[in-house]
Amino acid sequence: MIDIRKFVDMGQLQQLQDTFSDATGLAAITVGVDGNHLTEGSNFTDFCARYTKGSEEGARRCERCSNECSNGACLCHAGLMEFSYDITVGGEKIGAVTGGQVLTAAPDEEKFREIARELGIDEDTYIKALKKVPVRDEKSVRASAVLLGTIINMMINLRYLQHVNGDRIEVFNNELNGITRNITKAKSLMGDLHNTATMEHILSLNANIEAAKAGKAGVGFAVVAREIGELSKQSGSVYDEIERLVSEIQDSVDKIDRAGAMED
Repeated sequence: MIDIRKFVDMGQLQQLQDTFSDATGLAAITVGVDGNHLTEGSNFTDFCARYTKGSEEGARRCERCSNECSNGACLCHAGLMEFSYDITVGGEKIGAVTGGQVLTAAPDEEKFREIARELGIDEDTYIKALKKVPVRDEKSVRASAVLLGTIINMMINLRYLQHVNGDRIEVFNNELNGITRNITKAKSLMGDLHNTATMEHILSLNANIEAAKAGKAGVGFAVVAREIGELSKQSGSVYDEIERLVSEIQDSVDKIDRAGAMED
């Protein structure tokens, strides 16, 4: 499960949420996929949290509304406009931004007194809390909610890509350094191979000289000398091919390294 807190600055997310709430008057809060709060609530009033949800019946109705309004904007049982928009990364839901809790028209006081009675709440206290709830045009509430959901999704997806690519770049750099070290070792081994080929060539020449001095007695020795000479030639060819391949790999690594430096 993707944890937003691992790659998003919660302070920046909180600031974005607070700014949105101050500008629109809508309450807002960001939660993880488990429902736990990732940010502090912005511009929430006591009307819902303390009173509407404060009774057993109110909590039951609010839960039903939350289930019915799982991704979008809608009116709750108490007549307030609420919204909830999923936060997704790669098609996976990793959280949600929820809020709203505003009236879309001047409240019918008698209707809310009836709701208070149904919930077992003191009517006057309920109406007093109701008067602190902002009134916003429904169309603007829906548009603002979509805007917030879109912005937060864009922000979180961008941070996630930066986080993932940052890890990939670190792995890439580590592997590139490993390749560079191995190339250095290969060049050292090539030097040893070159020295071996040279020694084989010298041994072949010496063996031919000694075989010539020995005449017929050195015929067998001459055969060995020729074999050593062939091995020397083969070793030289293998060395040249390895040197060519290592040089090509080194050139490729240098190009990749320069490209990475330019991006930085």
